[in-house]
Amino acid sequence: MEPMQTALWVIVVLVALAILFDFMNGFHDAANSIATVVSTGVLKPTQAVVFAAFFNFVAIFVFHLSVAATIGKGIVHPGIVDTHVIFGALVGAIAWNLITWYYGIPSSSSHALIGGIVGAVIAKAGSGALVASGIWKTVAFIFVSPVLGFLLGSIMMVIVAWLFRRTTPGRVDKWFRRLQLVSAGAYSLGHGGNDAQKTIGIIWLLLLSTGYASPNDADPPTWAIISCYAAIGLGTMFGGWRIVKTMGQKITKLKPVGGFCAETGGAMTLFIATALGIPVSTTHTITGAIVGVGSTQRMSAVRWGVAGNIVWAWVLTIPASAFVAAFAYWVSLQLY
Repeated sequence: MEPMQTALWVIVVLVALAILFDFMNGFHDAANSIATVVSTGVLKPTQAVVFAAFFNFVAIFVFHLSVAATIGKGIVHPGIVDTHVIFGALVGAIAWNLITWYYGIPSSSSHALIGGIVGAVIAKAGSGALVASGIWKTVAFIFVSPVLGFLLGSIMMVIVAWLFRRTTPGRVDKWFRRLQLVSAGAYSLGHGGNDAQKTIGIIWLLLLSTGYASPNDADPPTWAIISCYAAIGLGTMFGGWRIVKTMGQKITKLKPVGGFCAETGGAMTLFIATALGIPVSTTHTITGAIVGVGSTQRMSAVRWGVAGNIVWAWVLTIPASAFVAAFAYWVSLQLY
């Protein structure tokens, strides 16, 4: 498609919608970055959101754009995508984010976006237009990321408990209040690195499909990269307090040492996934890590009913956002 075949105002509106999604991603997922550090009392909520937002943005200098490449070129064949598909995908993802935020459910903005893309593409061209390898590795990590977070979080907790077995609880608490700043910063870095790239990827997909970018370009435009990292940081600064309460208080009670282990296990998972170019859910990752830390104390320390409700939200995210996206795709066909 030639660039001038798509009106510039349509591109501008869709880019603005993508930036809005990115802002909401930060707002919705702020809980993932700051819940543990707030619930343990290491930082006040206002301090924590500024701290997390800073590291969200700094991730621009740390991670290669592997996840953006997966979204831009590895989920769906770009030749199938048009502005109606992008509109449907973004509306589906935003709608699901708003619903889950309102009810305080820590669902995945990432998988809402993936579901949105899948739903809109299937509505247009059927499942054959999807790139199977990209879809399957994303779906696989719905299960892998929380399990990996669980394992790394619990292993960190066991190692720390053994290393500090002869140290008084008061000294352990004092040290890990400081160390949790390091782990929270690392987790926020991983959050920004993986999540901002998803929106960069969909803007890149939009530009590729409308001819405003070339398939030969190695990277998306610089303005898109900076805008998305800034938007997710700003979203984090505004925070999603309903979900903070669920993540930081309702699943299990955390002390600074537990918060450190959960954040470190979660950060390691995000770093691995981002290096592999896999768009994962920061929600799934930190939930798995928190449950892993809680379960090392005793299985009853985890409120499994709350965790079970969260898992149901995970299961429903992709099909629910896909359904809304398919409907939004049809609406967009009527609008322009």
